[in-house]
Amino acid sequence: MHPLARLAQRFTVDWLDRADASVPPEIMVPGYQVHIGDVELDGLEAYVPATVGQLEQFPGLQLTVHDLAFTEDRLVLHFTEHGASARHDLRAAAWTGVALFAWDGGRLTENWTQEDYAARRRQLADGVPDTVGTPMVAPWTTRPAVPDPAAEDVVRTWLASAQPGVDGVTWDDGLTAALVRPRDVEVAQLFSAGDQVAFAATQVGEDTDTGEVVRLGVAGLVTVVGGVVDGGVVVSDRHGLLRSRARR
Repeated sequence: MHPLARLAQRFTVDWLDRADASVPPEIMVPGYQVHIGDVELDGLEAYVPATVGQLEQFPGLQLTVHDLAFTEDRLVLHFTEHGASARHDLRAAAWTGVALFAWDGGRLTENWTQEDYAARRRQLADGVPDTVGTPMVAPWTTRPAVPDPAAEDVVRTWLASAQPGVDGVTWDDGLTAALVRPRDVEVAQLFSAGDQVAFAATQVGEDTDTGEVVRLGVAGLVTVVGGVVDGGVVVSDRHGLLRSRARR
């Protein structure tokens, strides 16, 4: 097992599935930084209590890995979190996410994540959980892949105009309509592992509802074939954008 795959296993199984708060200091540096939605968590002192709060809301929460890819210094997970909310009469929900990680050769140092909290909110309201997708058969024995700079260039260009409904890419829960007409993109993190490209970015463009210029955080894992994006997943911070619409 590659040490970075082992860290991914400990992150998902030992930390989140088992809700064991003794694990983060063993697999993350003290200054571990998290960028999730529009929230910034600086250091384990901020990150661990915030995550424990989520785990307490969803006792017995499980994380299913659908895809995992990594190079020698970057890791990406496509996953679904699923469980029953103690704040909603134990109504169940399953929501997807994409998380990118950096490490220092021993422990995780930084994380960029988007989770489909809009889908979670919908399920907790109507009491009908979504189906959990097919798990990756053997994620922990994945081997590191060689980066492909040409594939990275394709995705950087694609991100500046990408919207749901094209390229065979699944956005969020698969029901998302275009919320933004993107005109530009700000990339926080992007790397390739073979023909797969992972990214965390912010699209800047017009709100399809109001016409105002807005920002939409996205994270994804897509495949590049023949010089074009051909399938994959994107998870956006549509929950944050829909909340900002409601406040206007």
